[in-house]
Amino acid sequence: MKLVTSLFLLSLVLCVNSQGWFQESLDFLDQARQGAGDMWRAYWDMREANFKNSDKYFHARGNYDAAQRGPGGVWIAEVISDAREFAQGGSFGWNAEDSTADQEANRWGRSGKDPNHFRPAGLDPKY
Repeated sequence: MKLVTSLFLLSLVLCVNSQGWFQESLDFLDQARQGAGDMWRAYWDMREANFKNSDKYFHARGNYDAAQRGPGGVWIAEVISDAREFAQGGSFGWNAEDSTADQEANRWGRSGKDPNHFRPAGLDPKY
């Protein structure tokens, strides 16, 4: 009888604890989803602006905006940034110098530093 009671109480404790974990997981995924949207918006703004030497600013801004969402945003910003640099050949040594500069801007933004550090003079204020 003690064993059954102990197992029952243990299962109640685990069930209550797992509900908190489940909500945290949902929050993390929601932050990641919103952070992916921030990254996408920065990408499209960069394409729309089509402004010389502005890519580092948009890298930093997308990562910054995503990171402001929380741990899920930081995670997705890193995943997207790394995948982008990999797809552009930075991991293979192609465009290595540009890839390194892009990753510096990515880390800058994810760390919460002001993305305007990379803003080129003359870029439309709407960005």
